Amino acid sequence: MLESTKAIPWKIDWATMRFAYIGPQIETLLGWTQDSWQTVDDWVTRMHPEDRDYVVNFCVSQSQAGVDHEADYRAMTRDGGYVWIRDVVHVVRHENGEVDCLIGFMFDISERKRAEDELLRLHRELEQLSLTDGLTGIANRRMFDQRLETEWADARRSGKPVSLVVLDIDHFKQFNDAHGHVAGDECLRRVAEALRDVVQRPRDVVARFGGEEFILLLPETDAAAARELAAQCVERLTALRIVHGGQGAGDYVTASLGVGTVQVAGACTARAFVEAVDGRLYAAKRGGRNRVEVL
Repeated sequence: MLESTKAIPWKIDWATMRFAYIGPQIETLLGWTQDSWQTVDDWVTRMHPEDRDYVVNFCVSQSQAGVDHEADYRAMTRDGGYVWIRDVVHVVRHENGEVDCLIGFMFDISERKRAEDELLRLHRELEQLSLTDGLTGIANRRMFDQRLETEWADARRSGKPVSLVVLDIDHFKQFNDAHGHVAGDECLRRVAEALRDVVQRPRDVVARFGGEEFILLLPETDAAAARELAAQCVERLTALRIVHGGQGAGDYVTASLGVGTVQVAGACTARAFVEAVDGRLYAAKRGGRNRVEVL
């Protein structure tokens, strides 16, 4: 009856660490003949190297403690491939409490693992989409808020500065009025790409803050470096030469920028810092646009 099922029964004598029995279904699943399973070493060597230490140590410790257990691992097939296996183990003990043998079943869980991996991939993809601005492909406001919280806490511990550059496209409503919203979307994408080219470090964040406003989060960046990056943003934007010509605007698209740097200490909050730098941006707007204001 057991040999007619897909579950593969087996028994190991604890004293000798030899297989007393293993079902013939093992050959169908892994390619190894039934009589090739002699000792525990055959089980160990036919396991994926990345799984081996953890699974063996776990199973031995649980068996010694007399605890029934389960273990998932990749078993090697005779042709060098791998199949995901779930081993369900029952520990049989003598009347004196010492381990007599292990009786268990091997189950092929490859399909389940593939489904789990696909679900995990889709979850990660969805999570990434939820943190990405759909129009420009850069980080969105949610992603910025998460990273700001992380970097703010790190800066408080390390004492290193954090800088922000906030950028807003000048006369963007007039740009849309003159060229249409499709052109406006393309303008936002080109500006985002230019800003992404400015920051090079993995921890730096370029995000769309909302509408035509963008923000750069620059961990471990002092005031001089932040001003230099802001200047580079202006240069990149100028080099795009996106024709504007809308009412009240110049020939090409420009932007106003606010820049700030802080040493995180005391009651200083991330929100207050963002608001202060954003205030510098609007000071740049009031000062005539196409300029940088430093906090």
